[in-house]
Amino acid sequence: MTKRVAVIGAGPSGLAQLRAFQSAQQADSEIPEIVCFEKQSNWGGLWNYTWRTGLDQYGEPVHGSMYRYLWSNGPKEGLEFADYSFEEHFGKPIASYPPRAVLFDYIEGRVKKAGVRDWIRFNTAVRQVSFDQSSGQFDVTVNDLPEGKQYTEQFDNVIVASGHFSTPNVPEFKGFDLFPGRILHAHDFRDAAEFKDKNILIIGTSYSAEDIGSQCWKYGCKSVTVSHRTAAMGYDWPDNWEEVPLLTQVDGNTATFKDGTSKEIDAIILCTGYLHYFPFMAEDLRLETNNRLYPGNLYNGVVWEDNPKLMYLGMQDQWYTFNMFDAQAWYARDVIMGRLELPSKADMRADTLHWQAQEDAIADDYESITYQGDYTLRLMAMTDYPEFDITGANNAFFEWKKHKKAGIMTFRDHGYKSALTGTQAPAHHTPWKDALDDSLDVYLQN
Repeated sequence: MTKRVAVIGAGPSGLAQLRAFQSAQQADSEIPEIVCFEKQSNWGGLWNYTWRTGLDQYGEPVHGSMYRYLWSNGPKEGLEFADYSFEEHFGKPIASYPPRAVLFDYIEGRVKKAGVRDWIRFNTAVRQVSFDQSSGQFDVTVNDLPEGKQYTEQFDNVIVASGHFSTPNVPEFKGFDLFPGRILHAHDFRDAAEFKDKNILIIGTSYSAEDIGSQCWKYGCKSVTVSHRTAAMGYDWPDNWEEVPLLTQVDGNTATFKDGTSKEIDAIILCTGYLHYFPFMAEDLRLETNNRLYPGNLYNGVVWEDNPKLMYLGMQDQWYTFNMFDAQAWYARDVIMGRLELPSKADMRADTLHWQAQEDAIADDYESITYQGDYTLRLMAMTDYPEFDITGANNAFFEWKKHKKAGIMTFRDHGYKSALTGTQAPAHHTPWKDALDDSLDVYLQN
């Protein structure tokens, strides 16, 4: 096969794509030449931890939003690779909410086993992707960062797997310019211990607001105040935690909110989300969407309808993650390899609009989880990606939601049944709020 395929990013989505092609190769199919461009020096995407914020050593925006002490905020039973279980990797059952180092080890284990590292060009930033109508190929211009050299190569297909949790959405409020404490976005948050004995204000009600606030509480901050635009999260928070309406201004250390109340604060953390941002893509190839379960112009959530040689992975708002990325990657592989035919552009667009209409009718989080489970199941049914019990994975998410409602600081102490192996996860040896050492070795102790 003479095709060349460029994969942009070696995080969970990009690695899923490499594994998809490698699995076809393993089954004696001829596959295209795969070249994966990764800006960082190692694979793993957001699961790489770096102390750096702002710009890296090459002057590039730091990709990672990962912080020390992060634990999975959803059950591992909802993200398990269908071809590589947690039990296979660790040689024993483990608890349902692994910390970052454990999840990184699991992600890395599968691609080490697959032997795909040689397909990746590390420390290489993609600068421009355009499509040449005359040749029917993409021109991909990249920069070898250590060498400082820029070059362009041609590819038959491009798969954008660079994620959408690395370009922060940063609002401004009156008085920020004179605030005497630290103001940062969740993207630049690294260590909860920095905020020990401080009164912190969090703006936003996203998962990062919930989790960063919990981290700061766990590691000894004095108080947490969470400011919401529309509605409070409404969990049973600790006594030193308060939810308030949207911030209107800060004056010195005094924060004032929409209901007229005020509070003295020492630091502000903006948990205000991220932008789908692909400046390296030509305008006619660039995905522009808000964070939703079914972005527009992507047939089956993957294929760029205006040019089906281009694909995007992992661009959805996410309940499912790793195994959904796999389902997308196996599907993208089979389209590229000619195993699956695409309908007309009009039919692709109609199908996308149908899925979006279904999304718009979703009533609550439980329906949202079922919707994304059905989407993942639909993709799985088109390929040879190993089947797993989507209903069982949905149920793990449902139980997780209930456990969070029952105790936001204790939900990680529960365990669920694997949709792959049927094994019930054991309880972790230490309750989450007391587990201050989240290293791989300590976590895996019996």
